[in-house]
Amino acid sequence: MKVKDILEVGITSYAFEGKGIARVNLDDPEQDLQNFVIFVEKGYPGDLARIQITKKKKNYANAQILEILTPSSERITPKCKFFGTCGGCKQQDMDYSAQLKYKQLQVTETFTQLGGFENFRIEEIVPSKETFFYRNKMEFSFGDRRWLLKEEIDIPALIRTDYALGLHVPGRFDRVLNIDECFLQSHKSNGILNFTYKFFLDKLTTVYSTKTHTGFLRNLAIRHSYNTKDLMVNLVTSEENSSLLEEYTDKLIKLFPSITTVVNNITASKSGVAVGEREVVLYGEGFIYDTIGSYKFRISANSFFQTNTSQALKLYDTALNFADLSGNEILYDLYSGAGTIAVYMSSFTKEIHGFESVLESVKNAEQNVIINSVNNVTSHNVDLYKSFLPYITQNNLPKPDVVVVDPPRNGMHTNTIDDILQLAPSKIVYISCNPATQVRDIKLMTPKYKLVKIKPVDMFPHTYHIENVALLIKT
Repeated sequence: MKVKDILEVGITSYAFEGKGIARVNLDDPEQDLQNFVIFVEKGYPGDLARIQITKKKKNYANAQILEILTPSSERITPKCKFFGTCGGCKQQDMDYSAQLKYKQLQVTETFTQLGGFENFRIEEIVPSKETFFYRNKMEFSFGDRRWLLKEEIDIPALIRTDYALGLHVPGRFDRVLNIDECFLQSHKSNGILNFTYKFFLDKLTTVYSTKTHTGFLRNLAIRHSYNTKDLMVNLVTSEENSSLLEEYTDKLIKLFPSITTVVNNITASKSGVAVGEREVVLYGEGFIYDTIGSYKFRISANSFFQTNTSQALKLYDTALNFADLSGNEILYDLYSGAGTIAVYMSSFTKEIHGFESVLESVKNAEQNVIINSVNNVTSHNVDLYKSFLPYITQNNLPKPDVVVVDPPRNGMHTNTIDDILQLAPSKIVYISCNPATQVRDIKLMTPKYKLVKIKPVDMFPHTYHIENVALLIKT
């Protein structure tokens, strides 16, 4: 077997990050036939396909599908015309019940095979209430190099190839796929997307180039609250242009009067992150609100808030159930963000201390505590990549009975893990959007803690991403 070889294979199982697995017989005494696998991009169990090898290593190969000869019974027709080109949805052509099945299986295998854990309980995955229009936030990029669909290649003269507003093509951060409809966001958000595209196209407004680092338009972020229906439009630009954006805002509000606020984030940074170094409020108060359970949260343009609001409630209920609080505990909330978990758990504990590295998030958390009249939650601006024990000692904070952690995808820093082990809480509730780094971190804590149970929560239908909640008890 070598790169560019073409094979006919059956897909037998499914790997993490959405790749089908095919096992083949190789007539090669140097190969370990039992362990040799082919990871097939966009392959689903039950597919019979012609594939082409794109990468070859000793024990595995990567391949792409040339033709599906017999499709899996779990394949369905995708809803979106951009599916397969856009990087937003990876599994829209897989039946949702099958998506749940494989997500549950992948979390299980991550803990049992990668982690080597035994004798712990695996609870059933929590499905999403909605599988479309579930996101309360979408970020789009402006691009000066438009990626053309197959049907557009034949009519390039009718298309501005140097102007696009949409999502980056997977693996091509220099190319943007122009999108006029996304089924993950609300219908109203799609209307705002299309108006913004046409307004700046008609004005011949320049688009920021990642090569020359010149141009005005960078990103469009739309937040549409799930429960309150508040609506925020955030235009990210490289500099300020008050007259142009005042005209944009006036026309936008007349067309979409339900918009709550419009803001302009301004950044000269070469980074592609849709966050400004400063912010100008063009309309409204500069923030919106949404609710989780009986609690109300203020959301600014750059604050973190779970993108699937209805599932966030189920995620927090799962974490609360795992914590099994009596009302007398001291609880630490690490990577506390805007304080949503701390506020949600506040009535079940004696005292909560939230620790967060981003100052803007800490300020949001302090506001959310006031909004909800919570008097037992304190937020602390602490760098969790360094030891935070000195901060605890200097401020004479009480040691925790329970620690809740919800880190970013790359997991916890070893300094943070060492600090938790020294604090020695009786319980740790670990919420993660990446089971692989979650397992890695939990293994570092197992000399002093036992993994009791896990429960996946599907926050992101049609993607291979999954949230997982784990409970550890001190041994």
